[in-house]
Amino acid sequence: MEGIAIRLRDLRKSFGETTAVAGVDLEIRDGEFFSMLGPSGSGKTTVLRMIAGFESPTGGTIELAGQDVTGLAPFERDVHTVFQDYALFPHMTVEQNVAYGLKVRKVPKSERLVRARTALAEVRLEGYGTRRPAQLSGGQRQRVALARALVGRPSVLLLDEPLGALDLKLREQMQVELKALQREVGITFVFVTHDQEEALTMSDRIAVFNQGRIEQIGTPAEVYERPATPFVASFVGTSNLLAGESAQRIVGTAGTYSIRPEKIRVLKDSAGTDEPDHESAAGTVAEVVYLGDSTRFLVDLDAGGQLTALQQNLETSAEDVAAYRGSRVLLQWHRRHTVHVPDPR
Repeated sequence: MEGIAIRLRDLRKSFGETTAVAGVDLEIRDGEFFSMLGPSGSGKTTVLRMIAGFESPTGGTIELAGQDVTGLAPFERDVHTVFQDYALFPHMTVEQNVAYGLKVRKVPKSERLVRARTALAEVRLEGYGTRRPAQLSGGQRQRVALARALVGRPSVLLLDEPLGALDLKLREQMQVELKALQREVGITFVFVTHDQEEALTMSDRIAVFNQGRIEQIGTPAEVYERPATPFVASFVGTSNLLAGESAQRIVGTAGTYSIRPEKIRVLKDSAGTDEPDHESAAGTVAEVVYLGDSTRFLVDLDAGGQLTALQQNLETSAEDVAAYRGSRVLLQWHRRHTVHVPDPR
């Protein structure tokens, strides 16, 4: 049976009259890549800082490997935190930066050197030990910060938006490398981000935060395919929400429903067929957004409301898709992709 690396019980935090975290219960398993996802101000970073010991809870408890650490100082917890700004010492070499924590703990110099070089090899920075941080790229500095965090072999690594300062291409590359590194070292990673794609790409499980609470916990597929609340449906990826009269007319029953844009086919009105187990809705294309590899269609529905559909540009060009603007279309999707979203409590 898997062990529990982190257990939070009714964790709360207030800053004066402002409630940042409003009662969070959470269990994170040993060796898991767990992401806390949410918009700015949703409470995710405050929860991370309380796990690290940088903030004291207003209420609730924090356990690490079954030990209550709620009142312990940061250095008394078997965790390490990687920040967005890396916090490297500019006057030290890369090797000295990585070994600094071991030096503070009075690890012998020969052992520090071996462990620092091993950590640099893990993040694919062999041969960079004598350089200074200013001589490195953003991605390389990020790897040094990771090596410094990993060298002490903490049981939990906390990462506070660590890729936020990187450009898009490097960020995507580092997402893949970071996930591969986590698999190699087997340490529990707790990753804070506001980037939905980043969380979906890297995580074993995701907790979606909103207004100091967790709205849903699940695998990337569960959170994306079966959102538990309207907030999760709208925040994680792009989603269409059908509600009210338009839901009644299209789905046949009242309620709120989520349909992901990539599940919807855009057909010319005359091309529509009454396929079994499919929903369909007629409308007029209000806008077409050409994205290179795909096209986004915004369609005003005859039944009321608007749906967004996303289609791969397998055989079409920008000129082809632009001709759709203002035209009549039929949207069609399989019934199983109409996901009922419970109304918030």
